[in-house]
Amino acid sequence: MKCITVKQPGGTDQLQVSEQPVPEPGSDEILIHVQATAVNRTDILNRENTGGYATTPILGVEVAGVVEKAGANVKVEPGTRVMGLVNGGGYAEYAVMPAGRAMIIPEELTFEEAAAIPEVFLTAYQTLFWLGELKREETVLIHAGGSGVGTAAIQLAKQLRAARVITTAGKAEKLDMTRSLGADVCINYKEEAFDEAVKQVTDHEGVNVILDFIGASYWEKNLNSMAVDGRWVLIGMLGGAMVEHVDLSQLMAKRIHLKGTLLTPRSDAYKAALAQAFSKDALPLFSTGKLKPIVDRVFPLDEIAAAHQHMENNQNIGKIILHV
Repeated sequence: MKCITVKQPGGTDQLQVSEQPVPEPGSDEILIHVQATAVNRTDILNRENTGGYATTPILGVEVAGVVEKAGANVKVEPGTRVMGLVNGGGYAEYAVMPAGRAMIIPEELTFEEAAAIPEVFLTAYQTLFWLGELKREETVLIHAGGSGVGTAAIQLAKQLRAARVITTAGKAEKLDMTRSLGADVCINYKEEAFDEAVKQVTDHEGVNVILDFIGASYWEKNLNSMAVDGRWVLIGMLGGAMVEHVDLSQLMAKRIHLKGTLLTPRSDAYKAALAQAFSKDALPLFSTGKLKPIVDRVFPLDEIAAAHQHMENNQNIGKIILHV
């Protein structure tokens, strides 16, 4: 089968189209004939070998396709359209997936749209509700609102909790997208200090939940933006990992819950439980149009270098899809 591997750790020039044997599903797995997959930052880390979690030479952590074969313990009919997270190997014509993670693709969606759902919507669902404990009509600050996870989180917060959503982005077109998805307050962080804007729109009370993709460079502003008893969920470090001066008394004074998380290295059981909860609570809303996958651009699989570069240049609004 055709797939994408890495010659040696490095830049996009190290990506190559390769031939590998079709994998064989285990007793609790399914073999998927992949129709589409997507680019994620963990794929870039795996390519660079700087903190990814690859257990296979083939990149890719999510797929959408058709069940080709089921393991002995799995009751899924071949031909079923499914999407979900894989333990690497997604950039390929065939991939295996633990059956408990498979989510049925709503018939209204194409494979390319389906491939834009698993990683970002499951991450957003986990961080908003399981970790952030977002309650009905609370206020949430979602950074990187134009990213894949950002666009998913805005929709989930509005549709499942009727939350008040404040979001940040650095480009007008990204802010326009977040507004179209339901964001109530859209802040261009390049033009104004987001913590001051948050104070103004919350009557100086702050937000109940923060989804933080940025890390170190936003530390002080995030502290300033938090309400008492707020939940701050750290899911990225685009702005660095080291904070030079931390005043723990500020966290204590506001009784802040600071949680860090990564989805990719979680256990099979955790990912299966997450996929099942999401399927029950949110998946039906794709059929009614209340939730929608945001596809930025679709690249052919053999243009993988251009797809990775597109993400590294921060050009995308929503998901970068690979057509397989």
